[in-house]
Amino acid sequence: MIVELGSLGFDGGAHVLVKLALADGEVEVRGSHPDLPGQLAAWCRHQGHRVREGRFVTRGAAASASLVGAERAGNRDEPGQPAPSWGLAARGAMVEPGGPEPRFSLADADALWTDRARGLYAQAAAGQWDPSQAIDWNTPTNNAPDVETAVVQIMTFLIENEEAALVVPARFLGQVHPHFREIQQVLAITVADEARHIEVFTRRAGQTGRALALSSAGGRASLQTLLDEPDYATAAFLLSVMGEGTFLSLLSFLERHAPDPLTRRIAHLTRQDEARHVAFSMGHLERHAELEPDLRPRLARAVERRHDALRSTAGLNDEVFDSLVLLAAGEATPDAIARGWAAVQDLQRDMDENRRARLNRLGFTQAESETLSALHTRNFM
Repeated sequence: MIVELGSLGFDGGAHVLVKLALADGEVEVRGSHPDLPGQLAAWCRHQGHRVREGRFVTRGAAASASLVGAERAGNRDEPGQPAPSWGLAARGAMVEPGGPEPRFSLADADALWTDRARGLYAQAAAGQWDPSQAIDWNTPTNNAPDVETAVVQIMTFLIENEEAALVVPARFLGQVHPHFREIQQVLAITVADEARHIEVFTRRAGQTGRALALSSAGGRASLQTLLDEPDYATAAFLLSVMGEGTFLSLLSFLERHAPDPLTRRIAHLTRQDEARHVAFSMGHLERHAELEPDLRPRLARAVERRHDALRSTAGLNDEVFDSLVLLAAGEATPDAIARGWAAVQDLQRDMDENRRARLNRLGFTQAESETLSALHTRNFM
């Protein structure tokens, strides 16, 4: 095979053409560059090729030295168990030996993987919404002062809970082995979702010029237990299956009883994202529970441990509870408050029923599910 370089020299990229041609065997290199013979000889020595008569090049055995001992980093399409030596190499790449071996604590496929990750990431990527476009912030919020105060209190509560929902996946994201890129992608987009939720809840709270409302010590103590949980599986369980799952009921309640279209739209959009977060953790934990018989007892102990840690706290902020009642009531009259009170009781029953259903899906018995659901923090998350 003949490689015509024209005036192109090895100081201008000629090696690329020669390298491509060498894949097919011996090549003859021709060109008009004045230093071509010397450049070609120097390049061949460096690359381990043989050159004769100043222009015929044969690929040398040393040219493949970088592939000696190399291994393929698994299958590009199907995750298996990564080796430490793969490091940051893309799944499916040929990995040259001798590189660094960074440690990723989350590198066990059985404890990490879910086949739902790809689909959920694709759904999340397609469903990303821009707060400035998806929400009409010019929508009037002509609520009665007491009702608007209740909205601000609920938004204040939601903001700090979403902060926890952002920090927990962000903390584990950097611990996931790059081999499980789909898991990384879902966690990363989950963090982006929560950042967006914090933005819209904050913006709604200040829509009418009011300051943010009360953050209770008990509420923050409840969320701190999520931040302190060191294990990925139990943290995902407590946050998403128990907490964010409960928040699905809360956001449905807010959408149904919202006193204005703006609040209703925000509740609708954020609930869609949260449903995806819960689905991801459920998929991960369902598979993990099948592969690790001891997982369910570990999860149960985490619920009990958290309950014991929060036993002396006040639970749900009274101001939040009363704000939910007022929101469902729509007005501060005896008959309306009675309706609002009943609606919040229904909300709590709905939260409990849905928690038990998720626990059943994870393999807990009906009795176990009832017990664990009853032990969940009264702060909802």
